[in-house]
Amino acid sequence: MEWMIYGANGYTGELIARYAVEQGHRPILAGRNEKAITELADSLGLPSRIFALDRAPKIAEQLSDIDLVVHCAGPFELTAEVMMRACIESKTHYLDITGELDIFELGASFDAAAKTAGIVICPGVGFDVIPTDCVAATLKQQLPNASHLRLGFDSRSRMSRGTAKTSVRRIGQGGAVRRDGKIVSVPLAYKAETIDFGGGEKMAMTIPWGDVSTAYHSTGIPNIEVYIPASPKLVKRMRNMNWVRWLFRAEFMKRWLMKKIDQQPAGPEEKERKAHYTWVWGEATNPQGEVVTIREKVMNGYTLTAQGAVTMALFVLNNPGTGGFQTPSKLYGPELIEKFRV
Repeated sequence: MEWMIYGANGYTGELIARYAVEQGHRPILAGRNEKAITELADSLGLPSRIFALDRAPKIAEQLSDIDLVVHCAGPFELTAEVMMRACIESKTHYLDITGELDIFELGASFDAAAKTAGIVICPGVGFDVIPTDCVAATLKQQLPNASHLRLGFDSRSRMSRGTAKTSVRRIGQGGAVRRDGKIVSVPLAYKAETIDFGGGEKMAMTIPWGDVSTAYHSTGIPNIEVYIPASPKLVKRMRNMNWVRWLFRAEFMKRWLMKKIDQQPAGPEEKERKAHYTWVWGEATNPQGEVVTIREKVMNGYTLTAQGAVTMALFVLNNPGTGGFQTPSKLYGPELIEKFRV
């Protein structure tokens, strides 16, 4: 079977490509930057393909002989829909490494079309959102009548440029939680409280993480919030930004911020990735007031994404199932997290 990594020349795409080769696999590397893709493919002894994400029919032609794509070219709000449509047209399984809330909901909207095409659409096959999604699914097993779910993670690793761009582009939309089964827009740093993610108590704030979408599809729990550590100073700053959130929706502001981010390093080096693991935390509560808590220590998010993307690609190729929209824990099972514990 043939599979492809699109956007392989990006920071995380290259990590995925290198890990695939280490494991003895030969994916096709693809993207629109001919020089970067060709150089990387040649250095790894892999085939390559050059095309842009302009129109779905043209992309589908490039995917006509491809069984699965791991899509790594973000921001996904600009690239995911056209790639999903092309995959449906070419009957190619679609995986990506997004953490963007709206992309998970977009994938869910293509559920019927994906089933008809006989393909899987599974966004978030990396740190976004494998470990948190598995924790959510396990909590549901342990407390079947849970009505509220809180998830979070504590990572000291630096962001890649791609993650930073995604985060900045989201600021203008504010925060998000799930309430009574519906995704609800809320202010930035909507809630703040002290949480022990696994390494001791820390101040934390809510963020519009992908689990606001995926955890609901995985568990059916109607009320979901996601937290990360944040100093009181950062919480205050984020709350003050609510007054000027409109400014971050302006295209000129987005372009300026993107240029600033492009001046930063591509992402954490291997030494930093090895040194900085991640704590993942989840808490489920039922109407009777029973509470179940899980804490998991997993590898660095970028290392997890590289290994998770390859793991899920091979799993789908060997276990395609009935297709449709999937989350990592629904597709593989919540035991997937066992592969990434440290």
